[in-house]
Amino acid sequence: MAPKTKKNISILSISLASGGAEKVISLLLKELRHDYNVTLVLFHKVFHFSVPEGIEIFAMSENLPNRPFYKKIFDSILFIIKYYRFVKKNNVEISISFLAFPNLINGIVATFNKNVKTIISERGFPSDNVTSRLSFYISKLFYPIFYNKCDKLFSNSVYINNDLKDNFGVKIPMEVIYNPIELPIKTIKPEQLNIETKKLKLITAGTINKRKNQIMIIRAISESNLEYNFSIMGDGDLKEYLKQAIIQRKLNDQIALKGKVKNVNEFLLNNQCFVLSSFTEGFPNALIEAMAIGLPCVSTNCLSGPLELLNENDPIQINDGDFYIGKYGLLVNNDDHIGLSKALDFYHNNPSERERFSSLGMKRAKAYELKTIYNQFKQFIKC
Repeated sequence: MAPKTKKNISILSISLASGGAEKVISLLLKELRHDYNVTLVLFHKVFHFSVPEGIEIFAMSENLPNRPFYKKIFDSILFIIKYYRFVKKNNVEISISFLAFPNLINGIVATFNKNVKTIISERGFPSDNVTSRLSFYISKLFYPIFYNKCDKLFSNSVYINNDLKDNFGVKIPMEVIYNPIELPIKTIKPEQLNIETKKLKLITAGTINKRKNQIMIIRAISESNLEYNFSIMGDGDLKEYLKQAIIQRKLNDQIALKGKVKNVNEFLLNNQCFVLSSFTEGFPNALIEAMAIGLPCVSTNCLSGPLELLNENDPIQINDGDFYIGKYGLLVNNDDHIGLSKALDFYHNNPSERERFSSLGMKRAKAYELKTIYNQFKQFIKC
């Protein structure tokens, strides 16, 4: 009996630069290559994550993403043409795209090529994920047209799917497939966190921008009468703003901007609590990775992700200036530095709670292990 021929599948993305969607792609590729002939198609030849052996790469441009606006318009037209031709020439049977513009291109492909199954993936909360009023109206116009041409959609949160249905007129079948993680080899032993400490070691990781709202954590530490040792991992447009805020509050001895690093896990291992302060998320990779390594966590109750991770999506009510003790971590309201300060002080004053949530977080993280999530993903694209 002849061996079964693998189907041709393409994964379309802007690049494989540092980012949540890109990390998910890099992980899924490790498993997809065993079941499909996979080509990773990128707008730009930019790599932060490694590509596993056995994956073909087709970069549609050598140019960097930060080109002038008029050139980006020209590039966009070329990408549509190039990808359509690529799918047809290489007999692609399943085309999967990540993020808004690749999704729109997949919708265009679906309009003119009925022989390919098109699957799109929304990775951020759409109503909060547009960069300007113009892009918002463009999304309102084109999402209903081109997203609905595709066969199905998956995201990493029930709130994202609801937003697409309610506010963008997307009607195709949708499912939630959470982001996968690789469980770390080295983890924190929960009992190591059950010790009294003068300075509680905190850490956060992410792009330094308005959406991640790291200034909230700085304000929370400034509000507290306790001492902290807080590390901010990442880089971005607001780095200088944070630096000045730290100086103005005389917190230089408590807060350090570490910049962009690749070995984030090594830093996580040397801390006692992880903090997420975002206004909005798609699905917070940094949060689930911190839980997997054994850090007790506190997060804003933003859309989307934290409530799903830290309280199994059971609804909660948090009073202003307070925090909520969830099933797997602590939750505070968006931009409520008073509530966050109290939550951090709770961990600071209760080492036994740090131990408890360390253990609970690691158990919770196992549900998102790569093999488990890939099996869900594989079943989704087969149906």
